Amino acid sequence: MVLLNFWATWCGPCRAEIADLVDLQKRYREKLEIIALATEEDDADEVRRFVEHSGINYRVAMASDDVVHAYGGIAALPTSFVIDAQGRVVQKHVGLNDPSLYERELKAMLGMPVGAKVEYFEDNGQVFLKNAERATELPGVDFSRLSAGQKTAALRQLNAKSCDCGCGLTLAQCRINDSACRVSLAKAVELVREISGGGAKGKTKTAAPVGSSPHQQN
Repeated sequence: MVLLNFWATWCGPCRAEIADLVDLQKRYREKLEIIALATEEDDADEVRRFVEHSGINYRVAMASDDVVHAYGGIAALPTSFVIDAQGRVVQKHVGLNDPSLYERELKAMLGMPVGAKVEYFEDNGQVFLKNAERATELPGVDFSRLSAGQKTAALRQLNAKSCDCGCGLTLAQCRINDSACRVSLAKAVELVREISGGGAKGKTKTAAPVGSSPHQQN
């Protein structure tokens, strides 16, 4: 079993869970591999010094952009993924958790007596970019005014059109990977507005005669 933990030295909750992770790694060293990946906001030298003085007994490395992107972008710290021996993600946990939670999941996966069962994580497009086409919701995009058919059409187009921010992703993938991207947000909102029937109205606004006041255009 692997516990993949995204963290940072400056993150209070991340620091708070280290002692519990150290204990978990010590007690299950034959069955568990904890890998902590410090995010790019951290300084590599600072991470190295922190590890040397904190008694961490598990692997620590810097998280590459590729790894962060592969795991859907890390919006909050700490974020941990529980992975079984076959490389399948069993669960995703965001924030500081009771250490007994990880232990229960470990025991369940090992077939040890525990009042829990393994429930494999099913990504609906909100985590892994490769599953973006499964997404039913996207950060910052309001689909509430669309019919079911219109929403399906909008999601299909969002997964087909590329974002212009330079990320090399589709609009849907960019929204999942970087919810702060204004380029993908603007394009996604515009696309949804057009599908909802507001396209003609929007074009009329932008085509207002020269000299019209901003208030008249709005």
